[in-house]
Amino acid sequence: MNDRPRPPAPALPLPRVFLAPESPVPRLIDGAWWPRAFDLPAELPLLLPGLPRGWGQVVSVLVNGAEWTGAPGRMLVRGRAVRLRRTATAHTPSTVVLMVPGHGRRDLLVVPPEATERAAESLMSAAGLTPERGCFAS
Repeated sequence: MNDRPRPPAPALPLPRVFLAPESPVPRLIDGAWWPRAFDLPAELPLLLPGLPRGWGQVVSVLVNGAEWTGAPGRMLVRGRAVRLRRTATAHTPSTVVLMVPGHGRRDLLVVPPEATERAAESLMSAAGLTPERGCFAS
């Protein structure tokens, strides 16, 4: 029997996400997400638990962009099944659409993983978001 204390489990990185302030006026983009890689099975479990509870339980995710790897069709995130779909529309920026029954959809602009913080803020500003310097948690 081993009586040595176990080292603590490594903490999961916080998702780098910026959410637009709540508004009664509908908007095209609800925020921005800056994943560390275009690996959906690795990144989605970090994003979904970090979203506001008021958004509801995401049951379906549509990613726009050919860059994403590993869109298995369905995956478990914290014990709940989430349906995954992919589309590639060349004339629109890369986005992720989160579908929640009874709450509709939330669209997040996807900042490319390799972007600098300055480039991320520029992309968000171009999408009509007003980020503050250093708005992403690393």
